[in-house]
Amino acid sequence: MRPVLSIALTCLLTLSFLATGEAREKRRKARLPTHSVSLAYATQTVSVRTGCFSPRLQSILAHIGARTGRRPLVTSGHRPRSARSGSLHRTCQAADIRVPGVSERSIIAAALSAPGIGGVGRYCNGIIHVDTGARRNWAYCGKGKGGLLSARRHVARQG
Repeated sequence: MRPVLSIALTCLLTLSFLATGEAREKRRKARLPTHSVSLAYATQTVSVRTGCFSPRLQSILAHIGARTGRRPLVTSGHRPRSARSGSLHRTCQAADIRVPGVSERSIIAAALSAPGIGGVGRYCNGIIHVDTGARRNWAYCGKGKGGLLSARRHVARQG
């Protein structure tokens, strides 16, 4: 009789441990962040903050998607603790993007033709910056000779 009770007790303990493990897995799955749902753009990772994008910035991203035939992939959005104090990423008015399968030149052309576009920047790693600030464009390829001063900046005349 004792062996039967021991086996029954062992089975009950095993089942209770399995049930506890499944409950923990369900709790972990429920805490996972979800991607931002947008038809105009996608995010590279779940940690990219895009929920506060203005309608103007969203329309710029939608315009780029329509002109290139592919949804832009936002690699960086809202950065409240950006190292640059004047960064439009701090106020959720800028996005760094890629458009997989589309050349940088085509992305920049689409961005420059977007209504309400402000700044358009190109980085040597293939990322394109778009924002709703003052109209300007630039190319920046790292901290080579002259650091930030080596960046080529072009300011377009408004008016």
